[in-house]
Amino acid sequence: MVEDQVRLADSVARVLRREGMAVDVEYDGNAALDRTAEVDYDVVVLDRDLPGVPGDEVCRRLMREPLRTRVLMLTAAGTIADRVQGLTLGADDYLPKPFAYPELVARIRALGRRSQPAVPPILVHGDLAVDPAQRVATRGGTRLALNRKELAVLEYLLAAQGRVVSAEELLERVWDAAADPFTTTVKATMNRLRSKLGEPPVIETVPRAGYRI
Repeated sequence: MVEDQVRLADSVARVLRREGMAVDVEYDGNAALDRTAEVDYDVVVLDRDLPGVPGDEVCRRLMREPLRTRVLMLTAAGTIADRVQGLTLGADDYLPKPFAYPELVARIRALGRRSQPAVPPILVHGDLAVDPAQRVATRGGTRLALNRKELAVLEYLLAAQGRVVSAEELLERVWDAAADPFTTTVKATMNRLRSKLGEPPVIETVPRAGYRI
């Protein structure tokens, strides 16, 4: 999330985190470019009117890189000409202010799906199912009482379609830049998740590599 209005940026970040997303926030264009050089984000929500490097230039530079990152421009400049210009710069979507949070969340989810290899709208493995849009997980038809991070970890593992996912990758994709890379957060969350999923176990630990379903 790149937005120079601090209260708005932090408000959007809180909403997205409640939706199970990992969110980093920057308040100017220079910091945004530094951050995107370090992390291959699924989606960048980008204000056009930024201090330092303007949002249009941030978008141009992102488009020059071989990234899978999708860009959603979020700005007060909402005329048709403004939208056409933003999309011409390479943005994948454009949402003018003021906006409705449910629409913003839906657009980010849609862009996030486009940044990843194609996955079905409902993630299923045996009797285990996750509906990312509704934020619901069930096993054997019974809804699981998962918190936001547990659900996000489960969703990420299912979307990996059998690929081994490292703890470092989970920390980057499910948490955010504030997470301590030396913490036991991933292990603790995984233990709680396994307990709630019940038997038979579905999450496998691959020694010195990570986890997979």
